[in-house]
Amino acid sequence: MTPGLPPAESLTVEFKSDRKRLPDNELVEAVACLANAEGGELWLGVEDDGTPTGLHPEHQNLNGLVGLVAARTAPSVTVQVDAPVVGGVRVARIVVPKRTEVSTSAGVYLRRRIKFDGTPECAPMLPHDRVSRASSMGALDVSAQAVEGATLADFDPLERERLRQAVQKHGGDRVLLELDDEAVDGALGFTVRQPDGSRVPTLTGLLVIGREASLRALVPTHEFAFQVLAEQAVRFNEFRNFPLIKAIDWLETNFLPYNPEEELQVGLFRVPVPKVDMGAFREAVANALIHRDYYRLGAVHVRLENDALVVSNPGGLVDGVTLANLLTTEPRPRNRVLADAMKRIGIVERSGRGVDKIYRGLLKFGRPAPDYARTDTTSVIVRLGTDAADLDFRRLVVEEERRSNGELPIDSLIALAALRELKRVSADELALRIQRDAASAKRTLEALTEAGLVEAHGTTRGRSYTLSASVYQRAGSKAAYTRQKGFSGIQTEQMVLNFVSQHGRIKRSEAMELCRLTDDQAFRLLRKLVEQGRLVAHGEKRGAYYTLPGAP
Repeated sequence: MTPGLPPAESLTVEFKSDRKRLPDNELVEAVACLANAEGGELWLGVEDDGTPTGLHPEHQNLNGLVGLVAARTAPSVTVQVDAPVVGGVRVARIVVPKRTEVSTSAGVYLRRRIKFDGTPECAPMLPHDRVSRASSMGALDVSAQAVEGATLADFDPLERERLRQAVQKHGGDRVLLELDDEAVDGALGFTVRQPDGSRVPTLTGLLVIGREASLRALVPTHEFAFQVLAEQAVRFNEFRNFPLIKAIDWLETNFLPYNPEEELQVGLFRVPVPKVDMGAFREAVANALIHRDYYRLGAVHVRLENDALVVSNPGGLVDGVTLANLLTTEPRPRNRVLADAMKRIGIVERSGRGVDKIYRGLLKFGRPAPDYARTDTTSVIVRLGTDAADLDFRRLVVEEERRSNGELPIDSLIALAALRELKRVSADELALRIQRDAASAKRTLEALTEAGLVEAHGTTRGRSYTLSASVYQRAGSKAAYTRQKGFSGIQTEQMVLNFVSQHGRIKRSEAMELCRLTDDQAFRLLRKLVEQGRLVAHGEKRGAYYTLPGAP
């Protein structure tokens, strides 16, 4: 079945009028334009305002269109074509796949983009755009390439020493400490050899141990800013071009005065409770500096606002990574050599699961999960909320991790945070939050049940979960536990019957709200009362309602 005509043009939808027969070169350019963005649909025979006006007589036979596009694009693009009737006229829907880089046979490179007013356009794809796209698609690692004009004199001996200190401080690969400078450069991808045997600095080398003046001259896109905003007033606002290890140290040093912490007594231990977890801060900042697009102008911004720390970097998520799989997808660094070097130095998470560390740094204090909602195709933006910590929740996490002698899995932390927020969840609801399937979510909830942190209610599809009585007791909230545990089966039955007696009828949605049940639980309760002859069902599906026997 052919999808309907979209309501308007967008990044992935292009309308082309065919009343005067669209020239072949314009059609092929439109295909290349879509392929060089996210792919999408080209609707031929539709005006810019979305009005279908039909195909030109010469385009009524679309059999040769697939071959035309393949022959006049490089590398060849294979499209799919169908001819639906829309608004009483026949149009063509051309489905275009996403490709790394496509030009027309005439050498024209175009890319689809959204203008400032929110409308789409096809714009020239400049050389730096092509490199940037290849990098985001995993087809090119710019961090491994030699930097034109750079020499070994652009490396700073002081930054080499800072690197060695960082390996010791952060628990990096200690083998690096035993190597001489040339061997370190080779091991970390700081240099590449030329045909004549000479060594030339790579982008990774300059970014990690380059002189500041050399970075400004040779890598003009490298810049970062630390800003502190308080009630719309700017308290701190400085831009720098330091090499990366020095940059992260500088950002931490300047951030610490704005990051007060309190202490929580847990047994014999004092546990610090900072405004922002420094592990999450370091990972978010390092990720922004390492994974940014170094072919795009714009600074990495680290901005402390009234209610959040916001970290942003130029360059959207790389191909294959979305907001729906951030927690579960395999690491796909845009700058692989740079990312590997920083892992070996110990600056970032060795496993490549830095997002987990950012989540953990917020959730373990009972704060909301990191918010990536403002991320788009041009930048990654993460917001780390600085809400007041939930000290009871933090105590619970510390006690459980000491009991089990290990960190709670990230899925378990997310589950406990969801239960704290929503009071009651199902496996399906948790699956969306941990970005896994319902079976994985159920295993997480059942493991927490065995640990005594969670209680399960119901069976099979209607099974739901709440925090356990012991958790509420530790927080001094016994009444809250009773409310969330719900009512007994007899109580819920009587509440439904009383409601029907008072109001004449009840719908499933009303039973859900009345007894705090899931949709499936309410359905089974009402069906049971019908089977017992205590209620009578009327209507079907959404229109169904229930009355007492003998009621009009």
